[in-house]
Amino acid sequence: MKLVCGFLLFLLVTSVQAQSEAYLKKKADKLAVKSPFEKIWDDELPAEVVFKDEEIIAFVPLRRQTPVHFLVVPKKRIPTINDLEDEDAYLIGRMYQVARDLAKEYGVAETGYRLAMNNNEDSGQSVFHIHLHLLGGMKTGPMVEQTYVDPRKKD
Repeated sequence: MKLVCGFLLFLLVTSVQAQSEAYLKKKADKLAVKSPFEKIWDDELPAEVVFKDEEIIAFVPLRRQTPVHFLVVPKKRIPTINDLEDEDAYLIGRMYQVARDLAKEYGVAETGYRLAMNNNEDSGQSVFHIHLHLLGGMKTGPMVEQTYVDPRKKD
């Protein structure tokens, strides 16, 4: 009985933690070609660029979600946060410095802004080249719906 329960628990945990087959296929297909951000960097796709240096580019996304919305993207293609290497720490720090400076430049540093990075399927990552969203210019509310009930807490 213990063996059966252990196997069922293993199946449950691995199925909950695994990415769907459809997502894995979409991810593999997108990783096989240049990312849209690499195309913007190389001037193959148009974008309203607000910052660019040898390491970072920042631009207005196609579908803004707030009045101030920029994507801050490293030139180096790193598919997900899980793919970061220790040597990338400086680059990630630079992304946050650029976001900080853009928030000041575009007048949202004092009123407030959100920095968000999606990672894999459950977060909705659709471009497999890490990027930092800078969102501001309005009240954004909670990051996720406040419907989760922590089973560890008693009323």
